[in-house]
Amino acid sequence: MKLIQREQTGTLCEQNNQEISLIERIFAKRGINHKGELLFELKQLHPISSLKDIKQATDILENAVIKNHKILIIGDFDADGATSTALAVRALHLMGHQRVAYLVPNRFEYGYGLTPEIVKEAAKFSPELIITVDNGISSIKGVEQAKKQGYKVIISDHHLPGKQLPDADAILNPNQPEDDFPSKALAGVGVIFYLMLSLKSALLKKEYFKENKLAEPNLTTLLDLVALGTVADVVPLDQNNRILVEQGLRRMRAGLACEGIKALFNIAKRNISAATSMDLGFACGPRLNAAGRLDDMSLGIECLLSDNPAQAKSLAETLDDLNIERRAIEESMKAEAQSLLEQLDEDKLEGELPPVICLFKESWHQGVIGILAARVRERYHRPTIIFAPADEYDLANSDIKGSARSIPSIHIRDILDEVASTYPGLLEKFGGHAMAAGLTLDKPRLKEFDRAICEIVTKHQNEETFDEIHYSDGQLAPEDFDLKAAQTLRFAAPWGQHFPAPLFDNRFTIVSKRLLKEKHYKLLLRPSGHTRAVQAIAFNVDIASWPDEGEEVHLLYKLDVNEFRGDTTLQLMVERVISPP
Repeated sequence: MKLIQREQTGTLCEQNNQEISLIERIFAKRGINHKGELLFELKQLHPISSLKDIKQATDILENAVIKNHKILIIGDFDADGATSTALAVRALHLMGHQRVAYLVPNRFEYGYGLTPEIVKEAAKFSPELIITVDNGISSIKGVEQAKKQGYKVIISDHHLPGKQLPDADAILNPNQPEDDFPSKALAGVGVIFYLMLSLKSALLKKEYFKENKLAEPNLTTLLDLVALGTVADVVPLDQNNRILVEQGLRRMRAGLACEGIKALFNIAKRNISAATSMDLGFACGPRLNAAGRLDDMSLGIECLLSDNPAQAKSLAETLDDLNIERRAIEESMKAEAQSLLEQLDEDKLEGELPPVICLFKESWHQGVIGILAARVRERYHRPTIIFAPADEYDLANSDIKGSARSIPSIHIRDILDEVASTYPGLLEKFGGHAMAAGLTLDKPRLKEFDRAICEIVTKHQNEETFDEIHYSDGQLAPEDFDLKAAQTLRFAAPWGQHFPAPLFDNRFTIVSKRLLKEKHYKLLLRPSGHTRAVQAIAFNVDIASWPDEGEEVHLLYKLDVNEFRGDTTLQLMVERVISPP
């Protein structure tokens, strides 16, 4: 493991002749050049017109609304897909269009995206227009089937495209070829939000709302959904995404979130009036995702669409129950995965891990393999692919589905593409991003795939590929161990992927430690050279290897705010023990 001090990449500090504050130093280390980049105003968003095909998509959708055509939204079964679906339905309702329905493939029956089977299911809704949200860029056969059935098709997606694009009437995806949209990090919910903004503008020009005696819709009321979907999908928080997320968080803190999001905060025992991106990523997102992982994402979508507090509360409780069940399944699978890894180590003379960890068990649950892959990746710092049966009820079906999670030095989607090109026919299908991907293959070919992907990664690796690197914003001075500093950092910006929350490293003496729930430590730490001790907590620790009371340790940590029974205090969140004495 390497600890690297973040270097200043922005010029914010250089423009301030007065004493440089802690927060200014942190922003300068994240490439911020001037305070205007921290205003988070909607007028700073990249222009809608820069999205390729936006005019074609808007014209098609505008025509459908004016002619009162039936529109069917086809979503994905994760939090981005759920928020995208709910946003599309709510936006069309705000614009006075009621003939809109949604359909989300059940991952256990239909798999991902606009498949031919889902298009056949769509016929039950008799749509004249299908709009995909957070999926569709790889749905070649599905779009072909939809066109055969006489439907117009708009693809709105953000996933990386393959060599062939579907023959849709319009494709909105900032990552498609020849698209000049400056932000390639837009989430699926961001793409559909842009389309709805464009539709509103077109209808205003036609005086549609005035002629139909409709109030002009305020689409900023949907920014809470945009924020939740963007954070939960772990897309990079570039400036455009930070604006969208911050605007959504401000609505939540002001009590203007939809009832479903309020209910998710309540069930997670989080204070929505102090909402942060961490709440979205670690409290709301997992509960929403649990529906798609274990049951039907329609539960999550209905929660986000509900305007009835009691109904939203009931749906949030169901989602919470599913999340508890998901955790139990995950814990069981983690224990089994650890056993398999130990066997894997025994097969290696030097106990070295392979360049890619591939694990499969017949009993593993398809809905949880992505989370398990992330846990194994975090522990061993290797790209990890966890496989489960594609159909646990059909033993004759030899397909298995894999969920991949990678490390920063290995673009897993590109690696899978190279595997598919080098070994034609080995992969049935695949797709995804740099850090996460999904794939399907024939179970008898799993060992062949394992050898192939390890071979491809080995070809590209160097001596630093598997170095686990942690970045620090440096040591804190005595005056910075302060509740006010923690609160300033908490709300200074929406922290997340590629715009990480501040992490610091100092040496501490462990004054006391107390075990909580057999896996967390409540700590009292005294920074070296300081006289005052501070409260801290370390989650999911390896108890056997943790230093004892009285020892000095080098820790990587966050400044955090602890809220308990109305009291607010400073607390350090320990991320990593860098080294004992």
